[in-house]
Amino acid sequence: MDWKQKTAIGILVLFGVVLLMGIGVNVWIDRALPKMLREKNRSDYAIDYKNLSYSLMDGYIKADSIEVVPKSAAANQAIKSGLYATVQSVEIKNFKIWSVLFSDRIRARSITVTRPQIVVYKKNDKASHPKNLKKTVVAPFDKIVSVSDIYVRNADAKVVNTQTQKALLHAANVNLQLEGIRIDDQTLDQKIPFAFDAYEFSCDSAYYQANGFYHLTTQKIAATRDELSIGDFKLTPRYSRRAFVQKIAKEKDLFVVSAKQIKLDRLDWGFRDTVLFAHVGSVQIDKALADIYRAKMPPDDLSKKPLYNKLLRDLDFDLKVDTLRLRQSLLAYEEEKSFGQGSGKLIFDRFDLTATHICSGFRQKKLPDLKIDIDCRFMATSPMHVEWKLNVLDKSDGFNIRGRIKNVDAARVNAFTKPYLNATTEGTLNEVFFNFTGNDVRSHGEFAIKYDDFKVTVYQQNDRSKKNKFLTAVGNLFVKNDTKGQVKATQVEVERIPEKSFYNFFWRNIAQGLLQIFV
Repeated sequence: MDWKQKTAIGILVLFGVVLLMGIGVNVWIDRALPKMLREKNRSDYAIDYKNLSYSLMDGYIKADSIEVVPKSAAANQAIKSGLYATVQSVEIKNFKIWSVLFSDRIRARSITVTRPQIVVYKKNDKASHPKNLKKTVVAPFDKIVSVSDIYVRNADAKVVNTQTQKALLHAANVNLQLEGIRIDDQTLDQKIPFAFDAYEFSCDSAYYQANGFYHLTTQKIAATRDELSIGDFKLTPRYSRRAFVQKIAKEKDLFVVSAKQIKLDRLDWGFRDTVLFAHVGSVQIDKALADIYRAKMPPDDLSKKPLYNKLLRDLDFDLKVDTLRLRQSLLAYEEEKSFGQGSGKLIFDRFDLTATHICSGFRQKKLPDLKIDIDCRFMATSPMHVEWKLNVLDKSDGFNIRGRIKNVDAARVNAFTKPYLNATTEGTLNEVFFNFTGNDVRSHGEFAIKYDDFKVTVYQQNDRSKKNKFLTAVGNLFVKNDTKGQVKATQVEVERIPEKSFYNFFWRNIAQGLLQIFV
C-alpha cells in the first residue's frame, strides 16, 4: 500500500471519526440541553418550551413558546408568588459548546428575548426592592445562562399585588439593549446586582403605584447611558381631597404634578463603593403643572422643617445637576381652613425657572452657590421676577431672595383672601420690591411698594356673603389707601418659626412689610 492509499484511508478514517463525533455531540446536545433546562435547572423556576433548534457550527440556540413558572407553583397553583412569564422566542448566539457538555450553564455572547409577557406577584404594595430583584430574577437565571449582551424586544412587564390583584407597576412595549454584562458574587451584593458597559431602554407607557397616596404614569420613555427622556409625566393622588384629609394624622400637602416632557442630558450615574452618584449636565422640564393643596383641618405637624440648604446637604448620595430649566409651566398653591369655605388659591403661570449648581453636600468640602432665577406672572396678570441664592454647605442655612412684582390688581388676590382670610381687597399695587437675607433663625431686609386706592372689605363670620360694615370701616380707617405716587420702603426683620416651611418664612417677610407700610 503506497503513501497515497494510506493518506486517503487516513482522511476517510478522520472524516468518519469527526462525523461520528458530530453525530455523538448532536445526540448529546439533544439530551443535554433539555436536561439542563429541566432536570439540572438549579434555579427556583421551571422552564418549558415547544421547539428547540440549534447549530453547533454557528453556536446558535433558539427556543420557541417558552413558559417560566416558579417550581413552587406545582405544589400550590391557587396562590401565585414570584415571576411568571411566557416568551415568544429566545435566541442564544455564540454559545460555548463545552459549557453545554461539561457544566450546567449555557455560556454565550448574547441572548435575544422576543415578546416576553412577564408578571411578578407580590404579597404587598411594594413594587420592587433591590434584594428581591437579586433573589427572584438575576441570581436564578444566571444559574442557567451566562451572557455578555441581552436584547429584549416588545416586552410587557407587570408587578401585581396578590391580595388585590391590582398592578403595582406596568410597563408596555419595553425594548432593552444591555451590553457588557458582568454578574458575580461581588456584583450580586451591590445595589444594582450586575455591572454593564452600555444600555438602551424604551417603553411606550408606564404605570407605578408610587406609595399609598399617589399613582405615577408616563407615556414614551427612552434612555441611554447618558440621556433620558420622559413624555407626559403625571403624579396623581389615589384619593379625593376629603378622603386624603381623613387618612392623614397631621397637616400634609397633596400634590398633582404633570409635565409634557422631561429630558436629562449628559447623564452619568452608578455606584461607587455601594454609594449612588447621579451627575446630570442639564434637566429640562416643559409645560409642567404643579397644584399643591394643604388642608388646615388636621393638627399641625410640629416637626422642624429644614431649609433647602440642609435638605441637600444631608442627602446620602452624590448628586450634581449643572442646570435645571423649567419652561412654560404653572404653579398653584391652595390652602383650605374648612371644606365649607372653599380653598384660597394663588397662581403663578408662564413660569420659567433656571437653577444652576444643584448639588448634594455628600463628601463635599466646597461648592458654588446654588442660584435660581424665576420669571412668571402672579395671578395670571402681574409680571414677577425672583432671584434666589444659597450655599448647600452653609450650616447656618443662609439665603438671599430678592425680586419684584408689577401691576397687581388687588381684586385678583381675592381668590385667596376671601376663603382664607374672610376679606377682599381692591386697588392697584403698582410695584412691589423685596430683598431678604436670612438663615435658619431669622431674616432681615428691605420691602418697598407703590400702590393706589387700596381698600379692604371684611365679611361676617356666620354669613360670609354679607359684609361686616363695622370691621370694614375700622380696617379702612387704619389702612393708608395710597402712597401718593411714591415708592414707600421699610426695613423688616422676622424670626423664623422652625415648624413652618421656607415659603411660610418668606411670606411672613412680605406680610410684615405690607403691615408696616399699609398701617
